[in-house]
Amino acid sequence: MNSGPIVPELPAAGLPEGAYLLDVREDEEWVAGHAPDAVHIPLGELGGRAGEVPRDQEVYVICRAGSRSAYAAQALGAAGWKVVNVADGMLGWESGGRPMVSESGAPPFVS
Repeated sequence: MNSGPIVPELPAAGLPEGAYLLDVREDEEWVAGHAPDAVHIPLGELGGRAGEVPRDQEVYVICRAGSRSAYAAQALGAAGWKVVNVADGMLGWESGGRPMVSESGAPPFVS
């Protein structure tokens, strides 16, 4: 069964500087902790908000552990975006010591 184009994957540690990072986690996950420059569009809203995602650059899609972002990247890739799934998600981001911020004022963490 062919599920569409194969989407490249990359661990969080391999994200290039200045990459466009699309976080598709739920609101409460985002509030707890996220990459400082990430753009947040929950997976359930992505279909209606895909127009907000740039088509002129590679889009790195991230979630908690890589499953939801793989689904989102597959959908975006099938619709013509240049996408890369962050295979280890925010768990990989956090364990790699990459910078994080929270929206709550509390220390950031991956929920």
